[in-house]
Amino acid sequence: MRSSLAVIHPEANIGYNVSIGPFAIIEKDVIIGDNCCIHPHAVIYNGARIGTNCEIFPGAVIAGIPQDLKFKGEITTAEIGNNTTIRECVTVNRATASKGRTIVGSNCLIMAYSHVAHDCIVKNHVIIGNASQIAGEVEIDDYAIISGGTLVHQFVKISKHVMVQGGSRVGKDIPPYTLIGREPIVYCGINIVGLRRRGFSNDQVYQIQDIYRTLYTRGLNITEALQCIETEYETSVERDLILNFIKSSKRGILRGSIDE
Repeated sequence: MRSSLAVIHPEANIGYNVSIGPFAIIEKDVIIGDNCCIHPHAVIYNGARIGTNCEIFPGAVIAGIPQDLKFKGEITTAEIGNNTTIRECVTVNRATASKGRTIVGSNCLIMAYSHVAHDCIVKNHVIIGNASQIAGEVEIDDYAIISGGTLVHQFVKISKHVMVQGGSRVGKDIPPYTLIGREPIVYCGINIVGLRRRGFSNDQVYQIQDIYRTLYTRGLNITEALQCIETEYETSVERDLILNFIKSSKRGILRGSIDE
């Protein structure tokens, strides 16, 4: 159903069985996949690419131009995967020439009043809580949960299966499987509840936990800890993901708790 009160450019590419509510605005260079629901007062600007089975709630703005003074009007996109929900008043800006694409993956939930800035890459099954603000060129990997009111600095990378406490200010890279919080943020343990829900075995959880003990509690610097992890632990997907993430970090990873 498409409301007669919606403003839809005749050249917009809109799929089968898409519901568009009153006063929604959909511009020309837009693609919307099948079975989507665009609620009243949502605004879908040029450059939006929306997958199938998505729901865009009232007041959300997809593919607004970047809030970046370097942007010169280049043609870029903001891309939303399949089965993703964008709640009220969320803003997802399109990219600059830096990457050309802002990406929010499939099966994500972006809660009300959150902002995803230009050139971000938000992968699949990510939850971003209410009023969280994600700055430009941030990368958030699969199954990460960013709780409400979190501020993420530009260029930060947040790895897989991370849980970030609400109200956190994230200025360093966050390695995989971790639970972070407090003020200022520190490593608070591994995300055991999330890992159990996603089918990680006892052996996998134990290895992850022990690796982080080596990293944060043995009094080693990062270089020494990485050497120990490489020599003391058998290779596995989990060990290698942790090692490769830390080695490739440009901003550095967050510190351990002072209580440890």
